Amino acid sequence: MEIVSPGIGLILWMTISFAALIYILQRYAWKPILKSLHDREETIDEALNQANLARDEMKTLKAGNEKLLKEAQEERNVILREARKVKESIIEEAREKANEEANNIVENAKERIENEKMAALTDLKNEIAFISIEVAEKILERELSTDNKQEDYIKKLIKNTHFN
Repeated sequence: MEIVSPGIGLILWMTISFAALIYILQRYAWKPILKSLHDREETIDEALNQANLARDEMKTLKAGNEKLLKEAQEERNVILREARKVKESIIEEAREKANEEANNIVENAKERIENEKMAALTDLKNEIAFISIEVAEKILERELSTDNKQEDYIKKLIKNTHFN
């Protein structure tokens, strides 16, 4: 039961030991421990401040990135619109050129057809004239084969002229 009811000597020595421990701790350990705790507290505060700064900087960078992304999307949209306009103008220009060429081809074909038609008509007229002359020549040869017939024909021609 000595533990439950300690003696005065034990209490005295325990108090002296405890006071000596407190004195030694105050003299040699408290200042370095408190200094290291204070340094650690400052380091933690500094780390928290840097983390807050980094968070703020990340927010700023995120906002900047979003702004750049929006600008890039707008620029992409502008480029796409311009590309569509250029494509449409190229298509329209090609369509106009094709129409012009088609019209030129049609006009040239019409002109060639007309020229060939005129040439065919001229050839036909020439052929008809040639055939008519040959027929008339053969008829005249047969009709004017004798001198009497020739004289009768000449008289007939003179009667039909207006010089009478």
